[in-house]
Amino acid sequence: MDEKAKKQALLMIPYGLFVLGAAHGGTATAATVNWVTQASFNPPLVVVGIKKDSGSHSMVKDSKKFSLSMLGSGQKNIAGFFFRHVEPKDGKFGDIAFSNGSNGTPIINDAPAAVECEVVGFYELGDHSVVVGKVTEAHVKREAEALTMKETGWNYGG
Repeated sequence: MDEKAKKQALLMIPYGLFVLGAAHGGTATAATVNWVTQASFNPPLVVVGIKKDSGSHSMVKDSKKFSLSMLGSGQKNIAGFFFRHVEPKDGKFGDIAFSNGSNGTPIINDAPAAVECEVVGFYELGDHSVVVGKVTEAHVKREAEALTMKETGWNYGG
């Protein structure tokens, strides 16, 4: 396979940016993810790629639940913040406030929308696991254009 062509073609897939929230055993974490898509209307299913060596991977695998906070255009700073682990304290990750969803996972307060999910499929196939979540709750605070990788100038994929 032509590696350059493969990378160039795969980087043409458009991606949004999201903050995945996970909680298990009295601890919580949040991480920026971009490999997300809706996979079914009925039941409502989303699919997310979670890096296997991340803290959120084991929490989602063990708890069988997660949240996705949808980031809006102009929220690049929030997406960048969650490239590294930050311990939650007093309802915040650093200066970023969150609330726990009904499933106990953190949802970013400034995110325009979020969903809470129950894991219905967990596939460890590569360096990222493919996780299928059934949407059990949805929250919309305001209309917003999605923050995309194109807007940020970042690349992840290929």
